Amino acid sequence: MTTAGTIFSAAKGDATRSLISDPARFESEVLEPIRAIVGERGVITDRDTMQPLMVAWRDSWEGRVPLVVMPATTEELGAVVAICAKTNTPIVPQGGNTGLTGASQPHGDNSEIVISTQRMNKIREIDLDNDTITVDAGVVLQVIQETAKANGRLFPLSLGAEGSCQIGGNISTNAGGVQALRYGTARALVAGLEVVLPDGQIWNGLRGLRKDNAGYDLKQMFIGAEGTLGIITAATLKLLPLPTASATAFLATPSPVTAVAWLRRAKSMLGECITTVELMERRCIDVAMKHNSGIRDPLPTRYDWYLLVEIADQGKHDSLEERLLSVFEAGVEGEELIDGVIASSAEQAAAIWRIREGTPEGQRLEGASYKHDVSVPISKVAQFISEANSALETRFPGLRSFAFGHLGDGNIHYNPLQAEGGDKATWQSYLPEVNQIVHDIVARLGGSITAEHGIGRLRIEEVPRYKSDVEMTMMRKLKQCFDPDNLMNPGKLLKMERASE
Repeated sequence: MTTAGTIFSAAKGDATRSLISDPARFESEVLEPIRAIVGERGVITDRDTMQPLMVAWRDSWEGRVPLVVMPATTEELGAVVAICAKTNTPIVPQGGNTGLTGASQPHGDNSEIVISTQRMNKIREIDLDNDTITVDAGVVLQVIQETAKANGRLFPLSLGAEGSCQIGGNISTNAGGVQALRYGTARALVAGLEVVLPDGQIWNGLRGLRKDNAGYDLKQMFIGAEGTLGIITAATLKLLPLPTASATAFLATPSPVTAVAWLRRAKSMLGECITTVELMERRCIDVAMKHNSGIRDPLPTRYDWYLLVEIADQGKHDSLEERLLSVFEAGVEGEELIDGVIASSAEQAAAIWRIREGTPEGQRLEGASYKHDVSVPISKVAQFISEANSALETRFPGLRSFAFGHLGDGNIHYNPLQAEGGDKATWQSYLPEVNQIVHDIVARLGGSITAEHGIGRLRIEEVPRYKSDVEMTMMRKLKQCFDPDNLMNPGKLLKMERASE
């Protein structure tokens, strides 16, 4: 655990003061030149129209800006950013506004403008021989999935918000999702990027190459950077063979220890056809059924822990079902599983998935909860849950354990709930202490305090506690190199000083 280390100042003096604080100059030197580039459709100044883009869909992030810009092309976006650089105007890049850490919400002091990629929504090219698809940053994830499927391919990134999130935001946050066990996070699915840099220059790195060893892999700098180094405007994405069959099961396991043991067995018996292994404790099932209509318990008996498993491959469903049944039976014999059901139809599989999808919504309606998107080595998942539960139960009697998530890649959403009947405001006041207890355990086990949601504003104060001085300094030097005036998404991911006003 370390101190924050050096903060690099980007101050250049009064010559580079932001014009937002001067309405007349802002209109003449920022708004009107931008309007001339993007047209009336690309400019929003009405507060009511802007409001949906100012508010996070979950939690309490809300901002205020004098201007939202919606360019239609990369060239327009580059020209807009060049004006912002010239006038020292801070920018908040925004995609589908589905993030969970406040990274795409502006601050509430009217000190920034939002640049939205909503109008940049074209599919540029599909190369089936190369198994790639090139798309604008504003294309909705589900559209990419459906386009790939219509061409006999799979784009495997899959998230709860896939019907509204945009691929540029997915890449900027290195989104994970429910199939990361097999296919990796967004980072593993990107072959090339197009990016507008903080000075307005356009870097075209849309290469669909599997091998390119000619220097630094620059695209990696922007994946997971949360819009702090530049704005992703397009991506070339990898496509994979479309599975022809899948099988889904809902399995009961005695504990997280036995769940990990069964996962090890399943990997050896099923290989790469495993796409999803989700861990859920009993309270997750109860809360999902309580607050979502149409969700039913797949098993007649209650158990403490469950696994939602999906496998997919080429071939027939019956063959996959037989393979899944074999590893289930082996798990029962090895005392890693105690009960289970394999879906016999697509409808039954969808009903099982509704439990997992209904868990976050049910949790939200249970009062105060403490959300932790953490990862540890898979071998340490059981130890983490046990130690975190013990520490919190000792410090906060009545706090209810609530753990679910992606066992296959070690990413657990550890979101304990307030005591039943307790005062929500009182329990919410414990959040900083709960966070530190949980995150200290994660760090001690060699994990990360943010596995797939990113840092944004939510974790920006905590990150220096869990990264070394060397790592923090490297991150700040990278930010200073790309964005010396700290105009790209300031106050997100990394604390930097802005130019003095």
